[in-house]
Amino acid sequence: MNILLVTLGCDKNTADSERMLGLINKSGYNLTSDPEEADVAVVNTCCFIESATQESIDKLLELAELKEGRLKYLICTGCMAQRYRDQIEKELNEVDAFIGTMSLDSIVEVIDELVTRDNVSTNDSLKHKLTRYDELDAPYPDRSVVERIVTERPYLEYLKIADGCDKRCTYCAIPYFKGKYKSVPMEAIIDEAKILADSGVKELILVAQETTCYGIDLYGEKRLHLLLRELSKIDGIEWIRLLYAYPEEIYPELIKEMASNPKVLHYIDMPIQHTEDDVLRRMGRRIDNAGIRRVVEELRENIPDISIRTTIITGFPGETIEEHEKLLDTIAELRLDHVGVFAYSQEEGTPAASFDDQIDDDTKNERLEDIMLLQQDISAETLSSYIDKEFDVIIDGYLPDDDVYVGRSFMDAPDIDGMVFIDSPRELISGEIVRVRITDSDLYDLEARLVGA
Repeated sequence: MNILLVTLGCDKNTADSERMLGLINKSGYNLTSDPEEADVAVVNTCCFIESATQESIDKLLELAELKEGRLKYLICTGCMAQRYRDQIEKELNEVDAFIGTMSLDSIVEVIDELVTRDNVSTNDSLKHKLTRYDELDAPYPDRSVVERIVTERPYLEYLKIADGCDKRCTYCAIPYFKGKYKSVPMEAIIDEAKILADSGVKELILVAQETTCYGIDLYGEKRLHLLLRELSKIDGIEWIRLLYAYPEEIYPELIKEMASNPKVLHYIDMPIQHTEDDVLRRMGRRIDNAGIRRVVEELRENIPDISIRTTIITGFPGETIEEHEKLLDTIAELRLDHVGVFAYSQEEGTPAASFDDQIDDDTKNERLEDIMLLQQDISAETLSSYIDKEFDVIIDGYLPDDDVYVGRSFMDAPDIDGMVFIDSPRELISGEIVRVRITDSDLYDLEARLVGA
């Protein structure tokens, strides 16, 4: 029997999907990437914002059309299955089973039950929908080590170190379908990382809803710095990258470890969402403008070459034109390396969805464009300062039409940041880390030449 698994949404979903694929593969089922060849289709869904929810529904309905042919079963897993469980179980008649965010390890059990049920009964009235929803706020499940099936780059993997969130920002629905913050035990993370290293992974990217609180629920204290130290001891792991570090939770031991550990990249993804105090307060954020500036200063003082990425939400309810202009001023002053901007999405069930002074889409989009144009200028100026400097770059591929290789420096996370286009007289292999000299730049990317070739 052939199983297709489609992943939607964030890199945390990618990590979950690769574990499910490992479980399915270990069970003896066949994996396929061709929907036309699938007997069972699994969609690991996203519902972070409305557009992601719609994409998940559209994908399920698209695959449901294949039931007219070979496809027998359609399974909805993950975030949308958890958040809208009551609604979609009634409305998505095409789906045979639903699995929540804390129950993904039951994927093989659910597939087995669907197959067994149909083998023993032809009575459609007995073929009810299967559901698996474990307690959201239970500790992180005890998971035996399973060799994940790599779905993207074999030399790069996302390592999920926690799930859930305790922050309760007013615009965010994640705690409602992920539950409380739950750290993965350090021993389990280390074991998984060793398996990944043995399979050829060189770059580990640590992810969670919030990485900086790692360990506080298990050990009574933050232990991200200790986790980084232990991961860096694993042979084969050369780069460790940190995503989703909330600024108010960044602490001195973490900064010290990042500064001193040669395997930990001088890169941090630090979502601030806004810079103005009243907006931050309405968002439920636990930091103010002065605190954001202080964290940026501490990072740069201790790690002078650090590359800082952040995200901004524009058009939050009640955001005035004056607050928008002050936001622009602060961005111009901070000069962060990467800024992702999102128009506020009015998410059902969140406190901010019922706030007064909701802002129209045209205004949101105009403000988004203001921020992006400003950041383009900052990025272009910053990148131009790297010309004639040397960096290590990990190779991601080759563009035959342009006869150049594509890579990333420590400053660039995959798929969200810039790239380095490399002129090389010799063949480079994806996953290889090489030394390059920067020769040119544009708004977001760099051009380089291989050093010593």
